[in-house]
Amino acid sequence: MKIALDAMGGDHAPGVNLEGARDILAANPDIETIFLTGPAEELKKAALECGLTDKRAQFVDATEVVGMAESGAKAIRRKKNSSIAVANDLVKKGDAEAVVSAGNTGAAVATATVKLRLLKGILRAGIASPMPNEHGVCNLLDAGANPEAKPEHLLQYAIMGSVYAHEVLKVKDPHVGLMSNGEEEEKGTTFTKETMALLKDLVDRDKAPFTFLGNVEGHDLFQTKLDVCLCDGFTGNIVLKSCEATAKAMSKWLKTAFKKSPIRMAGAFLGKGAFQEVKETSSYESYGGSPLLGVNGVVIIAHGGSSALAIKNAIKMAASAIKHDINHKIEDAIESANQTPSE
Repeated sequence: MKIALDAMGGDHAPGVNLEGARDILAANPDIETIFLTGPAEELKKAALECGLTDKRAQFVDATEVVGMAESGAKAIRRKKNSSIAVANDLVKKGDAEAVVSAGNTGAAVATATVKLRLLKGILRAGIASPMPNEHGVCNLLDAGANPEAKPEHLLQYAIMGSVYAHEVLKVKDPHVGLMSNGEEEEKGTTFTKETMALLKDLVDRDKAPFTFLGNVEGHDLFQTKLDVCLCDGFTGNIVLKSCEATAKAMSKWLKTAFKKSPIRMAGAFLGKGAFQEVKETSSYESYGGSPLLGVNGVVIIAHGGSSALAIKNAIKMAASAIKHDINHKIEDAIESANQTPSE
């Protein structure tokens, strides 16, 4: 498999990207090539400094970089030779099978949508962000690609998310819920009620490749057997960032509280292993990135603050999606859902 890595994407580029590529190449012999896009000479020098000497790493020159604060839509028009654009071009031409980027999310979504296009039958792409759950992983979908979603978009997110959970994450029976302000069907906005009607119709027609839980609330993200939580990208992005900020704040508060006495410090030392386990479970580094579902290619969007470990795991996620041929299975599921009983 061949993967294009936006080597200039993210807050700590290119260092962590090159280190992540180095580590995944050492761990995964199935990867044939990692294309590293960015200013080639600069990347080659940095690669030598971090010990990336594997011949499977190839450098593809890209003279421009999209900043983290730039408009994604404008960047795709103005910076046609950016590292993220060149990475997508490699997939478009068939030289690579996946793109991984920790760069500007808006630019990553816009570039992939324009250059790779959408899968057959798909109306909008969506970001599926993995969140730790008592029962495994819950994918928040959409986490920011489509802020002004329509009910039919969320219907497709339910199908795409459940196919991804089943095929890639090996969930036998994906459970899907619709984010609302209460479990009762009468709760929610006009948008969520219209989405609910579409989802129930899909279930009634026996075309849903998942178990539908109906409305779910914020606590269900962590406590309920829930594999896909549906929402528009505006809501999803706020939920995602709020959860990330809460996790960081809790960690800081705990450290401050433990330092208040020697006895607490001793207790913290004894519980070090448990704290580390919780940290690893709740950290985005453990998951690597979020797949952009619905585009005609594998696209993994990593956190802007990604470490080398997060980049390694994001590339690992891309390799898994390639291996399981996720896009063809999504197209088949969408086609099946659109069929009428007479067909």
